[in-house]
Amino acid sequence: MRIFFLLCMCNLYIFAEAITLSQALDLIKHNNLEIKSAEYAIQSASLSLDMANAQDYGQLNFIQNISRSNDAGNVFGFKLASREATFGDFGFSDFSLTNPDILNVQPNDLNYPDARDFFQSKLVYELPLYTGNKISAYQEMAKEMKNISMLDKEAQVSTKVYETRKSYFDMALLEGSLKNLQIILGNINRLETTTQEMITEGYAKKIDLLEVQSKKANVTRIITELESNEELLYHYLSFLLNHDVKEIETPNYDLPEPKISAQEILNKSIDIKKALAALKIRESMLIAEESRYLPMIGAMAEVQTADNTFMGDASDHKSYTVGLQLKWNLFNGGGDSASIQKAQVERLKMQSQTELAKQGIALKIKEIQTKIKTAESKIKNLDIELRLAREIYENYEGRYKEQLSSMSDVIIKQSEWLEKVLQLLQAKNERNTQIFALERLALIQGDN
Repeated sequence: MRIFFLLCMCNLYIFAEAITLSQALDLIKHNNLEIKSAEYAIQSASLSLDMANAQDYGQLNFIQNISRSNDAGNVFGFKLASREATFGDFGFSDFSLTNPDILNVQPNDLNYPDARDFFQSKLVYELPLYTGNKISAYQEMAKEMKNISMLDKEAQVSTKVYETRKSYFDMALLEGSLKNLQIILGNINRLETTTQEMITEGYAKKIDLLEVQSKKANVTRIITELESNEELLYHYLSFLLNHDVKEIETPNYDLPEPKISAQEILNKSIDIKKALAALKIRESMLIAEESRYLPMIGAMAEVQTADNTFMGDASDHKSYTVGLQLKWNLFNGGGDSASIQKAQVERLKMQSQTELAKQGIALKIKEIQTKIKTAESKIKNLDIELRLAREIYENYEGRYKEQLSSMSDVIIKQSEWLEKVLQLLQAKNERNTQIFALERLALIQGDN
């Protein structure tokens, strides 16, 4: 109990502070409801495999028959099964050797027997000895279905890790942008104060103040929108982690590009692994269909006891039966051939889809890498443009104080500075998005 209490206190202490990305990734792997659902799918597929493997051991059934009948055939059969038949059951009491028409005598005891109860208890064991590889093919299919379920869970984990990491880096970008916007807002507030002072001294007009206040409202609106996006991100993280998230520790948003080759990504690709598993299923289905041309051999063993009372004289009335059965379908109107050809076509189709998946992922890798390079080049240029836009704005702000430029000029330069801030945010977000997409293909689940 004390250990449990300490663990609870530790959890409360951890989540009372800002949640790090590493903690979030650990939480999502254990708490996320979609990942839990994928785990249940694995359990279901595992049980299906157990069901397929169970066919190797045959089946043992207990059968209890309870009947009552006065049908002549049934009553005589009941007595034979109970080992209690007598010559009297054949109607010998009606036979007379002196009767010249003896062959036409209808024995009353045989034709009109008294009603009889029948209790039959038996154990029947049936075992398939040879099925033309049908059972092993179904077992292989169940095995690959379980493998696909495990890959689905792996893909689900990869997706949720991707969404969590992207949310953390989006939050870092938002905070960085808000810092820049707060600097811009501070400059506008300073410019607003300066303009009011200049109006008082007669060096500026009210229209100048309105322009400043209009720009201030615009920047305030953008800040409010970004803060709303922050709040939405917190709600989304709470949904992903299945835990109430109030504060996180944001990472450095300069995300490094993963150093991994296209071939390594193809080797690790979940989509390709799933396609290969599906191809194995199609191959097993073909084997199962081809078993139609082969015989099926099964064995059976049965022990039973029967009486007119339940388990009456069970030891004396017991009997057994053992046997083999061969069943071979020799003609089915061409249906077997069509089924096999259809399975072959489906296997060829799956082969094409597997190759298409490989080529599609290879193309996706090249597309992502190209977008990353484009975004990096754009970020590099925007960094320079942003520094220049800020310096130009500060220069125009100084010129305005000296009455060497108009307020409109200052506002235009400030708008250009703000535009560069937002463009840089968009470019960095695009780069991070593409890097995350590449990491997702490569199944990289880093915590930074």
